[in-house]
Amino acid sequence: MKETPPQLLMTKEKIWTRDFTLICISNFFIFLGFQMTLPTIPLFVEQLGGNDQLIGLVVGIFTFSALLIRPFAGHQLEKKGRRFVFLLGLSIFVLSVGSYGIISSLLFLFMFRIIQGIGWGFSTTASGTIATDLIPAKRRGEGMGYFGLFGNIALAFGPSLGLTLAGTISFTKLFSICAILGLVALILSSRIRYKKIEPIKESPRKWDFYEKTALPPSILLFFITVTFGGIAAFLPIYTLQKEIPGIEWYFLIFAVALMISRTFSGRLYDSKGHQAIFAPGAVLIVIAMFLLAWLPSSLVLYIAAFLYGLGFGALQPALQAWAVQTAPAHRKGMANATFFSSFDLGVGIGAITFGQLSHLLGYHSIYIASAFSVLISILLYFVWIGKTTTSTSI
Repeated sequence: MKETPPQLLMTKEKIWTRDFTLICISNFFIFLGFQMTLPTIPLFVEQLGGNDQLIGLVVGIFTFSALLIRPFAGHQLEKKGRRFVFLLGLSIFVLSVGSYGIISSLLFLFMFRIIQGIGWGFSTTASGTIATDLIPAKRRGEGMGYFGLFGNIALAFGPSLGLTLAGTISFTKLFSICAILGLVALILSSRIRYKKIEPIKESPRKWDFYEKTALPPSILLFFITVTFGGIAAFLPIYTLQKEIPGIEWYFLIFAVALMISRTFSGRLYDSKGHQAIFAPGAVLIVIAMFLLAWLPSSLVLYIAAFLYGLGFGALQPALQAWAVQTAPAHRKGMANATFFSSFDLGVGIGAITFGQLSHLLGYHSIYIASAFSVLISILLYFVWIGKTTTSTSI
């Protein structure tokens, strides 16, 4: 077997440092606590007397509060530093989720969902930026794939664990466990050695809510994560209505497929760029959505989960690496804020819109609309790539 020359080994910068490992493990615990609430919040809303439209609003209000806070979080990452923003966000998240156990009305649930969204917006914007700081630039696609993998591992267990516990213990105990997981993430995060922030002298922008270089991948992400709003808010109820068992396995298979795709998609991005990833990944998601709209059996549910996981697992880190890669050095935080804002906006609009759509046309219509949303992203991608190719050839 041919050995790699020592000089090439020395030039390949290390990804798995102490601090990168800590941010990955912290990300796992915060996502595990969050993912456990993802399929159980709709059940909690039903217990409090809410209908499909209210479920969509409860899911949507969380994502919109995260969306609104992200530009501010992006600024604070460059002004106050990574540590302050990350630990503040985690603290808010822990307190808000822990408070769900004492809620007895939908009004208070709305209020605490807004607070949780603020904590989530701070913490996830910060964690993505911290990971970006710690990953060598030439291995960013690969590194972001590994970072996202820890969130995927949480996704593999979180929804299934949350649904299982919701059937055996009270919601008070369930949400307390989620808060404890967030507390573990907070403790681990306090041990990270964060990047020192150098003050940047630049003319202030009057309406600085986004990083313009991150807009193309962020807009594409928006049309893709609309699908996630329909799955997170309504798939458990949809399968229950159709009397199809195995929703817990759906989330597990989805997460396993995410992990599989992320083992190779990051390296593929670094070597070939987003052109090798976007269209195949998006097509897989379209197929998965049409399968969910059809959904005659558990087997089709599992196939849809696997295809959706492969597609989403390849696209999300590739689009994030694209968004961060093109941003100026002092705008990485704002680029991450722009990217995750699009994620939140897609999930929020998807949940709220699909709540109304399912009320009028049934749950299957959610996934037909989701498929067309992803088709729009494919069309936009080829329009933008065509313009870029034309401009560089002139």
